[in-house]
Parts: sequence; structure tokens; C-alpha cells
Amino acid sequence: MRSRQVPQRARPREIPASEWDNFVSRHPRGHILQTQAWGQLKAAHGWRVLYASVLGAHNRLVGVALALMRALPGGLGRIIYIPRGPVVNWDDERCAEAAIRTLCRLARHHGAFAVVLEPDLLDTPSDRHLLQCLKLKPVDFSVQPRRTIWVNLDVDEDVDILTAMKPKTRYNIGLAKRRGVTVRVGNVDDAELFYAMMRATAVRDAFAIHPASYYRDFLDLFTRGADTPARLLIAEYQHEPLAALIVTALGERATYLYGASTNHHRELMPTYLLQWEAMLWARQRGCKTYDLWGVPDEDEATLEANFEKRNDGLWGVYRFKRGFGGQVVRHVGAWVCVLSPLRWWLFNRARALRKSTGLAA
Repeated sequence: MRSRQVPQRARPREIPASEWDNFVSRHPRGHILQTQAWGQLKAAHGWRVLYASVLGAHNRLVGVALALMRALPGGLGRIIYIPRGPVVNWDDERCAEAAIRTLCRLARHHGAFAVVLEPDLLDTPSDRHLLQCLKLKPVDFSVQPRRTIWVNLDVDEDVDILTAMKPKTRYNIGLAKRRGVTVRVGNVDDAELFYAMMRATAVRDAFAIHPASYYRDFLDLFTRGADTPARLLIAEYQHEPLAALIVTALGERATYLYGASTNHHRELMPTYLLQWEAMLWARQRGCKTYDLWGVPDEDEATLEANFEKRNDGLWGVYRFKRGFGGQVVRHVGAWVCVLSPLRWWLFNRARALRKSTGLAA
């Protein structure tokens, strides 16, 4: 049952980065894409970053939203995008309403024609109803992966994670170890190496990637210091780098954000060992869930019926990820608060022609 508690005061305000990140990391709806470091990364790559907060009784912080704003080409105007946010207690209707209200107010203040949100909510009838009650409308696109696989790390022993995997995946993890594949922790000095692998993977699998500076900035922001929220893991064979991934950990959730591999020694299954090592690191950090971050947006029956036949889009990715066990989940997707119907209509017309939202984040 949703609650209606103490009325909230909502207004944009700056709060210290440590207080912000502490709130996000401790909140059940907190996400790495709502951290201050993520905002710094986006600020360095074409976005203006805005921060908003919701205050409850006794001036207590009860919600935050990292908002990304950019001007779209062709004179369409400014749009605001909220990745996996706002971070609020969605079961408290007044708190949720206050968060949406402050974001719309923020958008009007900066002359934006719409606010697009992708809240950290699963696609359930109750959550869709809540968003509709908040006067938000669903849109027919997503920026972040709509459907993903969550691997359960909240088990008694590491071996219990292996037990839940498909037999072939367990075998491939063991094969990589037996054949002499090792995994080391990388850092910002490995940015060029990681980017070279990303380029090779992008060419092989036909997908777009960020520029090299993006990955360097990410590693600089997220992997420096003793207690870092991210880790770059690099699989090697006889000192030759074969594959790498970037995993983040925030609160009880780890997220596999980026992965890449070379075209060498793929028969040694380095990517399987990387995922296993990433899960072990996440478990040591206290994470209970490992988000494999993106599979085709189809129901599980369709996924299982077609994964051996299809290689387009994310189907090859699903074939790999399904082996680690876990639960297929679907997020509620992107919703919008439209402030200028005309500009929103023009945005959608331009999106149809360009086949891009301009919101990739």
C-alpha cells in the first residue's frame, strides 16, 4: 500500500558530494547513474548537470535527482534526462510527487521543453499506475537497458553462485583457469588498452562506443583510491591482454557496465572468468545483486525460444549472459513530463528521421 506521509518541500539545492553519494548508496532505489561522479563524467562529455533535492520533515533529505540537460540540434531546444532516478521512496506518494514537481520546476527554470525519466522501478502494474497518477506519460524509447538479468549474490557460499549457473558456463570458467588465464585489476593507465579492446569488439559486433577520453575519464573518476566504487578487470594469457570489463558497486547492487575483448585466444574463454571474478569482488563489497546490464527486450519465453537462432542486436549477448543464471527482469522504462507539446512533437518527428533520441547516456 502506498503511503501519504508528511508533506514534502521540494527545491533545487546543492548539497556536499559526500552527503549526496551517501544518501544514494544507502537508498534502496540508489543507482550508480545518480552519483556525483557520474555527473562529473557527463559534464565532461556534452551534458550540463543539475542537482535537485527533496526535503521532508525537519529539513531531512528524502530524495535527490541528478538531471542531465543538453540542447538538441536543429534549434529543438533543451531537454532534461534523469538516468535511473529520481532516488526517492516511490511508496510515499507525496515524496514521489514532490520529486516530479521539483524536476518540472527545474526544467521550466532552464527553458527545457520536457523531462524524460527512467526511474529505478520494475515494470509492474502498480508502478505504472503510480507514474500515471503523477501525470507522467510512457514513451516508446529507452536510453538505459529496459530488460536485464539479475544474478543473486546473497548466498551462503561462493560455490552457490556457481551452482545456479548453466553447466557450460561453469565449465568455461574452469577451462579458463585450467588453461592459464589470469585476471588482474586495472587502473586509469590501462585506459588506452581498454579502448583498443572496445574498438575491436565494436567492429566485430557492430555497436557504437564512446570516445577514448570517456573511458579514461570514467576510470579516473571511479577507480582511484582505496575504496573505489568501480573496478577494471583485465584477463590475460601469458601476459597478453585478452578481455576486460568494468563493474561498479553501489549499496547492495553491482552493475556490469562495459565489456570488451580482443580477437585472440577466444577459445580460452577469458570473458567467463572475468564475470566470475567481478561477481566475487561485488560479493566482497557486500552486494546482493549483480546486474548483467542489458538483454533483448523480449519476454523470457521468447528469449529462450530464439537465443540459439538469432545473432542480431543483443541476442548474442543474451546467449552469453543467460549462462550465469539469474532472473530476467524488466524496468518500467522511460516516462516524460511534457512542458512544451509543440517542441515535444518536433523532437519525436526529428527522432523518427534520425533514429536517435540524442539522449545516449
